Amino acid sequence: MKFVWENFVWAIIAFLILYFLLQKYAFGPLFSVMEKRRELVKQQLDEAANSRTQAQTYIEEQKQALDSARKEAYDIIEQAKQTSVRQADDIIGQAKAETARLKEEAARDIESEKNKAVAALRNEVSGMSVAIASKLLQKQVDEKDQDQLVDQYLKEVGGKQ
Repeated sequence: MKFVWENFVWAIIAFLILYFLLQKYAFGPLFSVMEKRRELVKQQLDEAANSRTQAQTYIEEQKQALDSARKEAYDIIEQAKQTSVRQADDIIGQAKAETARLKEEAARDIESEKNKAVAALRNEVSGMSVAIASKLLQKQVDEKDQDQLVDQYLKEVGGKQ
């Protein structure tokens, strides 16, 4: 086998022409498409990373909002409990005051009725005493008759009640 320099030179020239043509018409558009594809993939990866970061931020914000809502709900419940205890104490205090007022009013009414009854009894006793005295004066009574008169008036008094 013999090495032919001319064929070798023509092969290199053909190869360089082919390389130049491929570079100009094939490699340029192919590499630009590949570069665009690389940029698109890089952009999508960046967007995915940003979306993940935003999602984590949003999740943290939602956790904080949920914790805040739970704390507010707990505070509202505690406040409602305190309000109900205060209202119950107020109602009990008012009931005690009303009970004491009614008790005092009843005691005054009882005292008033007692005084009226005592006054009525005094009037009746004094009226009976006068009636007994007038009967005694009208008729001279011995001891037996006097006992009968007293018993009779006591029966009359007992019948009037």
